Amino acid sequence: MTPVEELRRTRLACFVTVRHPPLLKDSVGKTAAGHQTISCPMSEQEQFLNVIDRDEAERRFWKALRPAPLGEETVHLSQALGRVLARDVHSPVDVPSFDRSNFDGFALQSHDTLGADEEHPRVLELLGPAIVPGTLPEIQVTAGTAVPIATGGMLPRGADAVVMVEQADVVGRQLLVRRAVPPGVGVTFTGTDISAGELVLRRGERLTSRETGVLAAIGLEQVSVWRRPKVALISTGDELLPPGQPMRPGAVYDSNLRILADAVREIGCEPLEYGIVPDQFEALQAAVDRALVEADAVLLSGGTSKGQGDLSYRVVYALREPGVVAHGVALKPGKPLCLAVTRRKPVVVLPGFPTSAVFTFHEFVAPVLRQLAGMPREPRQTCRARLAVKINSEIGRTEYVLVGLVPTDEETADPRWLAFPMGKGSGSVTAFSRADGFITIGRHEELVDRGTVVTVTLLAKELQPADLVVIGSHCMGLDLLLSRLQDEGLRCKFMAVGSTAGLEAARRGQCDLAGIHLLDPESGIYNRPFVGPELEWIPGYGRLQGFVFRPDDVRFAGLDARQAIERAVTDPGCVMINRNAGSGTRVLIDRLLAGRQPPGYAMQARNHNGVAAAVACGRADWGIAIFPAAVQYGLAFLPLQEEQFDFVVPRDRANRPAVVRFRQVLESAEFRRELERLNLSGCSTQAAHR
Repeated sequence: MTPVEELRRTRLACFVTVRHPPLLKDSVGKTAAGHQTISCPMSEQEQFLNVIDRDEAERRFWKALRPAPLGEETVHLSQALGRVLARDVHSPVDVPSFDRSNFDGFALQSHDTLGADEEHPRVLELLGPAIVPGTLPEIQVTAGTAVPIATGGMLPRGADAVVMVEQADVVGRQLLVRRAVPPGVGVTFTGTDISAGELVLRRGERLTSRETGVLAAIGLEQVSVWRRPKVALISTGDELLPPGQPMRPGAVYDSNLRILADAVREIGCEPLEYGIVPDQFEALQAAVDRALVEADAVLLSGGTSKGQGDLSYRVVYALREPGVVAHGVALKPGKPLCLAVTRRKPVVVLPGFPTSAVFTFHEFVAPVLRQLAGMPREPRQTCRARLAVKINSEIGRTEYVLVGLVPTDEETADPRWLAFPMGKGSGSVTAFSRADGFITIGRHEELVDRGTVVTVTLLAKELQPADLVVIGSHCMGLDLLLSRLQDEGLRCKFMAVGSTAGLEAARRGQCDLAGIHLLDPESGIYNRPFVGPELEWIPGYGRLQGFVFRPDDVRFAGLDARQAIERAVTDPGCVMINRNAGSGTRVLIDRLLAGRQPPGYAMQARNHNGVAAAVACGRADWGIAIFPAAVQYGLAFLPLQEEQFDFVVPRDRANRPAVVRFRQVLESAEFRRELERLNLSGCSTQAAHR
């Protein structure tokens, strides 16, 4: 058995059989960049399916890679910002290199000023000319004499202090000193800042403007740095479009390439963007071959799962020893991660979903790239928080949960932060950007109760508390209002958790404000019946709820909203899109359906735009949403009911400056006019029909 055949047999030992067309030629060979082609004449391909522990995957990856800095290079100081020092830097000079005056004044001998004050000035002979920066003094100061000196001027021989201009008067050739000064006042002596031979910067430091200023101060024009790792980035998938191209059905814009390229740049490496490669084995293999020649690391995004159209992992499986070291890691998100090494270069296939890709990049790839760049592992900032709601987890996988952090109302509380799960899933583009951090749930934990103290790993280097925390239902009018406050310099945090959860958060003092639109089924009144004595009600604005559907759907022609609902419920081929449990709209929907659960009832959108989007793209045929969402997506709208979107504030927070300003903007005539332009405040049935 040849080594290649033995390798193939070993790799297939943990595979399962999945049918797909043959992808590789019926031959054995090697490509210049490090692939080996393996005989595959069958219409069945064996696929790796051996999910391993997160720590074991990392251990295998580092053992196979043994990452180390890539070598030194010398760059000009003007190009050194952001680079990593490859050698310790010792100063070749003293800084300053001479005894220097700290301000405009008169250089003199300090003992000549003893006893001087406003009433009894000491009189000295004034010498000249004045000493200015950049000149070598020719005058020597002796007892009873002084010489004018400018800021930065070299202290003349014999002088040991400088008296400020404001503390002396010049009368002809005499100097009247009105304040006594001890030796050394007003002078920075040679080498006070940096001494020749002193270690000023250590290797491994990443150069910021502070460090480059030090290098300039000691006169270095060239600096030795570690070579910056080049990281090839390849997106895969026929469904991907580059930003700027017109959208087409079934396509998504490629956000991973931008996220990963900038993440690579943030940690001091150089991204090489290879763009989008279609789902063609030969094209993808050619891109990987080229990347292995041009780059120090290769990152692919997507195509790492076990579906028929997934090709990335198949290309990576053809790499030389050691090749794939882990494919399938017990993570959530990030299970399909594939880690490989060839020619001591990391080759990683990241999951295609954005949140999964970002998490696995920072967990597995970023530490390796930092090592290649000559930087030490960066310690992560953490904080303790109390979980605001319970979290159910899946046994067997380490789970990362993105959270938003809200300060508690009690200054002495420990911990002082509450953690709210973001809960948008691995396909979310916005969750990572809006989260403050994440918590890690161990693979053996199934439930984390509300109130549990957890450790939050921060996504930023420091956590800045918001001036205004709003939790509850989402509305585009609220977005507009918070943007106005942001423009005024207030830091605002909003978390969409639904009206019911927002109301509970306000009752528990976990936020400054909650946006709600809850209908009381007994009174038919919005919001007011739910406001207890611990809360203060803030009137908001009106919204028109209605039945939304595609304009060309003739099933609802000539019907009003309630008739349309009855038609939809009795048609088994008519699919609805529901709202999330706890939202005010869900309460209205359940009241209208009276216990019925038509097709699509279990499918939930988290906001009105989500409902409109589902109907517009054909995933659903109808739903309940507000009028502005229907307008935005070009849907037909049958008015159903006016509702009130209001706010509640804990009474002990009502006078906080940010809450007061929120109310002022909300009540302003200018904001009301902007609401009307959004078809919110003051919208009517007549307006909805236009």
